[in-house]
Amino acid sequence: MRFFWILFLLPGIALAQTYPSKPVRVIVPFAPGGGTDFIARFVAQRLSASLGQQFVVENRPGAGGSIGAEQGVRAAPDGYTLTVISNSYTVNPSLYKMRFDPVGDITALVQVSQGPYIVTVHPSVPAQSMAELIALAKARPEALNFASSGTGSINHLATELLALMAGFKLNHVPYKGTGPALTDTIGGQTNATLGSTASTLPHVKSGRLRALAVTTSRRLAAEPNLPTVAEAGVPGYETVLWHGFIGPKGIPAPIVQRLNAEVNKLLQRKETAESLQNDGVSPAGGSAEEFLAVIKKEIGVWRKVVADAGVKVE
Repeated sequence: MRFFWILFLLPGIALAQTYPSKPVRVIVPFAPGGGTDFIARFVAQRLSASLGQQFVVENRPGAGGSIGAEQGVRAAPDGYTLTVISNSYTVNPSLYKMRFDPVGDITALVQVSQGPYIVTVHPSVPAQSMAELIALAKARPEALNFASSGTGSINHLATELLALMAGFKLNHVPYKGTGPALTDTIGGQTNATLGSTASTLPHVKSGRLRALAVTTSRRLAAEPNLPTVAEAGVPGYETVLWHGFIGPKGIPAPIVQRLNAEVNKLLQRKETAESLQNDGVSPAGGSAEEFLAVIKKEIGVWRKVVADAGVKVE
């Protein structure tokens, strides 16, 4: 009986050992230069070295990442087309008419990173804490304009979630990208924004923005005195900036296991943590099943936020 069990396992073992035998395409559903692109290129370069085949990054932007994601899930399920997604992937099913099932048509592989957004205000805003900002938003809603990188963007919905949970009316000012939203908040044309650590922390350190809280359930190691939003007056609030790898439905389990194991090994290196800190995130890791659970959970969270806040994209 044991002999037959070994024979059953041999094809899978052989498949894992021979993968990859040719270059692997890594789709980034956003333009070059952003956080997802950085994560993709960082991991691809190191997988190329450790697995002996090139992992080639291709940028396929459009529709909040949906165009590139669809190309990825429509590919052959052989492990030679992977897609790097961010948490915006879990927002899109509530905003766009998807031509694929964002859960049923994918193979989750591994979560790579995790990190907070930072709630920041222009120094002219008379709020020194999250509680004071919420009180101001309730008392004078017309006095606060919250900038985002666009209607339906993750930082827009993270702000909508904050407004819903804290009980204030959101004055939302959408921009075409993180850069313009941040620039106008720094300039005082808008009053507040939720931004990634990488984009906002340098301006906090220079005094051009005031940081009030981080959106994760844990404080930021680089700024341990900065409270979480939950600690600062909105119990249960959490929004995590993350990235991870998915592929089409049906990738053989041995390939999933090999990719997951290789990325997890990479994430345990000290230099990985140091490099990811430059993008304002930290290593995540874990099993493919755990990453799929994150995706499922967040799709449900953002679907409720979109419905409750009445968010629509043009």
